[in-house]
Amino acid sequence: MNILVTGGAGFIGSHLADGLIREGHRVVIVDNETTGRSPNVPVEAVYIKGDVTRFADLELAFAQGLDAVCHIAGQVSLISSFTNPLVDLRVNVEGTVNVLQLCLKYRVPRLLYASSMTVYGTSEQLPTPESALCAPISYYGITKYASERYVHATAQRVDLDFAFHVTSFRMYNVYGPRQALDNPYQGVLGIFLGNLLRDEPVTIFGDGHQSRDFIYIDDVVEAWVSALANPETYGGVFNLGSGHRLTINQLADHALAAFDRTRIDGRVVYAPGRPGEQRHVEADVTLARKVLGWQPRMPFNVGLAETVRWATAILPRPAA
Repeated sequence: MNILVTGGAGFIGSHLADGLIREGHRVVIVDNETTGRSPNVPVEAVYIKGDVTRFADLELAFAQGLDAVCHIAGQVSLISSFTNPLVDLRVNVEGTVNVLQLCLKYRVPRLLYASSMTVYGTSEQLPTPESALCAPISYYGITKYASERYVHATAQRVDLDFAFHVTSFRMYNVYGPRQALDNPYQGVLGIFLGNLLRDEPVTIFGDGHQSRDFIYIDDVVEAWVSALANPETYGGVFNLGSGHRLTINQLADHALAAFDRTRIDGRVVYAPGRPGEQRHVEADVTLARKVLGWQPRMPFNVGLAETVRWATAILPRPAA
């Protein structure tokens, strides 16, 4: 298949591109390198430096002939969504609408969309199934849910003259190699590892008792690749998480231990909580297990060790 990966120079997108190429697919990547990096792009991929908000940039990829699109590009910072809400809206919603319009123009039959756990907002049901109420409490979550609805409403249009099959993945806290170590607004584990490698204190916003569900990148890629040609996923929305949660305090302790350090070293500081933060999240992945035959395989301690090994090759390890 000829597959477009938007955001394919970024953390998740570049790993997905690698996975698709391993399966024998031809991959085209569009990325504006706001958070992505060109060295992440597989050498086998066709790379177009472009922006999903610019229709002409995207059309360069679609004009090459596509069988499927994996739409991952987006503004992914919760805090940036509050400080620059119009940018968040433009990238996440307008960018998705551009992708959809080109799918219709070029009759691309398959689209996989990167949604988010943030669509659930403050869910009282833990673990949270896909049937739970979506009431996002952050601007970012609102744009991800709006985009998800655009994707599925487009596939349900009765005026289409071709079969357009879509799937959305509500991804939880994805971690692993290539996660940003220098961006203070995305990827809490990457932030913590970057802090420790630069010999900076780890900053926890809030009391640290809030919890997150961490899923390793290879498990996420496996789900996306297996769904691509699976008709049972058409029209579906699936959680991708580990089904377990860690508090941010526990995460900090794990990160410190990876560098043979503890809180006694004075490495953890607390700051006021930030707007739009969910208190607790945990994925119910029953549906993905049933439909995809998928399950998260990477234990957190092993995934953390792999991520630390990669991170210490990027930045020098601090002295003990």
